Amino acid sequence: GPVPRTESFWEDGQQAVSCALRKFGTILRSMVGSGFRETRRRGSACVVSARNLARDVLNRFRPQGIGQDDPKQYPDCMHDASYKLLFSHAEMIKDLLQGFVPQSWVQALDFSTLEKVNASYVADDLRNRHDDVVWRVRFQDHWLYVYLLLEFQSTVDRFMAVRILSYTGLLYQDLIRSQSLYQDRLPPVLPIVLYNGDARWKAAVDLSELIHPTPRELQTYQPQQRYLLLDEGAHQESSLPRVRNLVAAVFRLENSRSAENVLAVVTALLDWLQGPQQTSLRRAFSVWIQRVILANHSDIPREPLIELEEVHTMLAQRVEQWKQEWRAEGLAEGRAEGRAEGRAEGLQNERF
Repeated sequence: GPVPRTESFWEDGQQAVSCALRKFGTILRSMVGSGFRETRRRGSACVVSARNLARDVLNRFRPQGIGQDDPKQYPDCMHDASYKLLFSHAEMIKDLLQGFVPQSWVQALDFSTLEKVNASYVADDLRNRHDDVVWRVRFQDHWLYVYLLLEFQSTVDRFMAVRILSYTGLLYQDLIRSQSLYQDRLPPVLPIVLYNGDARWKAAVDLSELIHPTPRELQTYQPQQRYLLLDEGAHQESSLPRVRNLVAAVFRLENSRSAENVLAVVTALLDWLQGPQQTSLRRAFSVWIQRVILANHSDIPREPLIELEEVHTMLAQRVEQWKQEWRAEGLAEGRAEGRAEGRAEGLQNERF
């Protein structure tokens, strides 16, 4: 008989499919070792195909107005969280410093000691900082702190140097309060602002540029603060590290202009992140790619893909489909422009 188009039936079906696919994914993830690589690859392809088929079937019984795809299915907070998840892995910080801080002292860092630090500090006005990523690494006989601020605002913050000064002060206060100083001295801090907005960053990177000119004697008493800016959109392909570098892969994905480029970078990531100790980072890339790079594609599965192999398989299946859609859109736009030009020319002839 006919299946009722009720909200409860649709939601129960969604839950049943999700549960089954999660169990199958758990089985695939338990197959560790190179001997299971082909099995995992084929299994991941089956999971993607099964998810798409189940989604199509369930959508036939979806009640009107229920479960519609939201073009903003990944809001800004999830976008930011996926970035923070990426840079909560030591390999990302190592590649960030080695690939984008071209200074000799970086070679003296002991990257085996990289350690993530609690980044929530409480100021006197009881406001918390939860949005930043802080790491420390051994530098000579003491610690160096890396303060990474992920900036995703649509507009450039002209007074970012002031914010950095405040956050560095909060970090120092926390270290003093927790008695974490070495030889009773404050550690050096490298503040990095990672920005991925559309407009190029033009704000001052040095606090002194924001202060009115003062007599030389008075300059001695002015606060000093500078930060390292990484403006993703300003990095051309030729300026990115050619060797294996995970942060450069992030920049390439952000600046990709074609599905083929995205697929090529994901293929490289799969090759770089094969070790069992890199499972968490592979999954972080999977989440980030879906929430940031593919968020505007309405035909991407709503159920998140856990494994990077699943993302790769899904992309490989859709690249040709997207190319055909873009080609059809281009032809349609060309025909529309041609008709508009024809009408304009006809009006011009009538007028004269």
